[in-house]
Amino acid sequence: MKTKIFSIIAMFVVVLGITKSSYAATSNSAVVTTLTGINAINKIEVHGNVELFVSDGATDQVKVYNKYYSESALIQSSNGVLRITSYTAEKLVVWVTANELSSIAAYDNAEVRTFGDISKIEFNVDLHNNASAKLNFEAVSANVTVSDRAKADLSGSANELNLNHNYASSVNNSNFSAARFNEKKINFPVAAKEDEMTGI
Repeated sequence: MKTKIFSIIAMFVVVLGITKSSYAATSNSAVVTTLTGINAINKIEVHGNVELFVSDGATDQVKVYNKYYSESALIQSSNGVLRITSYTAEKLVVWVTANELSSIAAYDNAEVRTFGDISKIEFNVDLHNNASAKLNFEAVSANVTVSDRAKADLSGSANELNLNHNYASSVNNSNFSAARFNEKKINFPVAAKEDEMTGI
C-alpha cells in the first residue's frame, strides 16, 4: 500500500514539473521579438532603462525579450548605428549579435553586458550618467570612457587600453591585462592626484 502511495505522489510531482516547464517555455517564447532588416551594425547607442547583452556572431541579429510592440520603446537602425531607447519602469532586455560592432555608448540607467567571447580589432566604450557595463573582451586597441556616475567592470585583454574616467565614476579593471595602459583621470581632487604621483 505504501509503495502505491509513493508511486502516485511521484507521478503527480513529475506531471506537475512537466506542466510548469511547458508553461515557462510557452510564456518565455511569447515575449521574444526578433527584429528583422537590421544589419551592418558597427555602433550601438543605448538610452534609458535598458539591459543590453552583446555577443559576436557571423550575422547581425536583434532580439527583444519584452512585449516590445506594446511598450514605449524605440529601436532604430541607420547607417550602421543601432539606437535602443526605453524609459519604462521595467527594463527593456535586448540581445544584439553583431559581426562588425566596434563601439558602444550607454546613457541614463542602461546596463551593458557581453555574452560569450567578444573579439575586436578596435573597441570603443562610452558610459554616461548612471550607466553600467560588465564587459569581457579581447581587442587590439580599446578606448573606454566612463563619465558622471557610470560604472565599468572590465575583464579580458588588449594590446593597448586607453581609459578615461572622472572622480565620481567607478572602474574595475583588475581582471583586464594590457601591454600598454594609458589612464587619464578627470576632475580628481588635488590630494588624490598627489597620492597618485607619489605612489602613496
